[in-house]
Amino acid sequence: MPELHHLLVFFAASALLALSPGPDNLFVMAQSVQSGRSAGLLVTLGLATGLVLHTLAVALGLAALVQASSFAFTALKFVGAAYLCYLAYKAFRAGKNAGCEPLIVSRGKLYRRGIIMNITNPKVSLFFLAFLPQFADPSRGPVVPQLLLLGMMFILATLLVFGMLGVVAGGAGERLRRSERAQIVINRIAGGVFAALALKLVLTER
Repeated sequence: MPELHHLLVFFAASALLALSPGPDNLFVMAQSVQSGRSAGLLVTLGLATGLVLHTLAVALGLAALVQASSFAFTALKFVGAAYLCYLAYKAFRAGKNAGCEPLIVSRGKLYRRGIIMNITNPKVSLFFLAFLPQFADPSRGPVVPQLLLLGMMFILATLLVFGMLGVVAGGAGERLRRSERAQIVINRIAGGVFAALALKLVLTER
């Protein structure tokens, strides 16, 4: 296994990466503002589940196949972009909510949104493929268990950071939703964020 100080450096780097603006944390904040703190936490759990799959893909060598296959890379990103466009459409159609309540979406849907958002972004697999092996040391034992451990640590850092962002954004959304006009603005902004993320994903190159 990697030495303790290497693991601590890896965890700190993972937390900083989770804090840096990116599609996943913007997605969490948009959902939290639109649908409340619990929505952000459920989406975060979904994203973390997607990261488990990416970790397994790196450990088993599947991520290398995505990197090598132009078709697989393109198919994944267009599926992800189409789903984000669907969410943007739903957000633009939402308007204001009766009683100034958050936009209601089932727990299962929110959780699945996080998973789909994460696994349909091929850049995540390529990032893991480049990032995790840097902290694995073949001289300290089999590499696959090390990659799995590093992946779990990255997921833990992501859960902590994204969970915090979701709580903060959800609190801000709760205050804004006291105004019906603000509710409409929130939904429009969320729709714009989803549409922008879809465009960014379509323009992504290997």
